[in-house]
Amino acid sequence: MAIAGGFVLSALVGIVVISILGRELNALLHNDFFQGFAKGFADWMLGVQVPGLWGPIKLGPVNGDYELVEAGIAFAIFSFLPLAQITGAHATVDIFTSWLPERGDRVLTAVIDTVFAIVLIFIAMQLWEGTQDKFNRGQTTFLLQVPIWWGYAASLVGAALAAVVSIYLALARIAELATGRKIAPVGEGAEH
Repeated sequence: MAIAGGFVLSALVGIVVISILGRELNALLHNDFFQGFAKGFADWMLGVQVPGLWGPIKLGPVNGDYELVEAGIAFAIFSFLPLAQITGAHATVDIFTSWLPERGDRVLTAVIDTVFAIVLIFIAMQLWEGTQDKFNRGQTTFLLQVPIWWGYAASLVGAALAAVVSIYLALARIAELATGRKIAPVGEGAEH
């Protein structure tokens, strides 16, 4: 999931860069200098058409870039959650808990992971409801006319997997409390 999220995030960065370059070049070719001294060149550049996926496009921003980024970022975030959860890579701030004994720290970790599991289950359920709602209503994006439920469904996959991973971790933390053994990583990711 994280690799898929990384590919989508990389593609989104490319779309944003191309869109910004197109928007700025379009504005530059419409300014007084180019329209006054190089109108033929500017009009030629602005009239260049390249066959695209949704028909011809002209020099300017990527059509529907905001819509693509909105759906893609949601998918990327939910794609990274399972890996972050299973590796304990969530950022932690230990200012208030560094004084706790090991048993107290294990109890706190078990409570946090259990709450995290409940929250992720709730998020996955809400995404399921949202996917069904968007599908039943037939809503599409404004510019690209892509069904909105596609973005919800893609995000739902990551959210559901993150919920499964978080349930496993919550059960592992409870087992750690009962046995005193370390089963899953704790806070081995980013530290602040």
